[in-house]
Amino acid sequence: MSSRSKREYLEAIHQRYRAGTRKQKKLILDEFCAACWYHRKHAIGLLKKFRRFLKPKHEKKGRTAVYQTEPIFVPLKRIWLAANLPCSKRLKAALPLWLPGYAHLYGDLSEEVTKALQQISPSSIDRIVKPVRAK
Repeated sequence: MSSRSKREYLEAIHQRYRAGTRKQKKLILDEFCAACWYHRKHAIGLLKKFRRFLKPKHEKKGRTAVYQTEPIFVPLKRIWLAANLPCSKRLKAALPLWLPGYAHLYGDLSEEVTKALQQISPSSIDRIVKPVRAK
């Protein structure tokens, strides 16, 4: 039996399994194990956790991003390159010294971006600069 046909069979008997009594579930499980050659415990897991419509895989789990990387990326990249590629901890310490010079050369930054650059952690700097560092 192919994996696709096993999935179709699982879909067909899932509703019967959920609605059945204990004796009916035993018979359905025996039938399912015999037809698909599944171990009993594996078959129970499949029947319990079956979802017809799965969530899309592209949904990102976890917390939302604290920093908007688009407005922060350009000034951070320019300062990082001008400071001769320091590590993130040293760049964090050097940012307050480099921001006035950056504003003089490239124009003023918005207050949000300046505040974000002053508060950013070294690990966040590493995450933002990672694509440039790989090149």
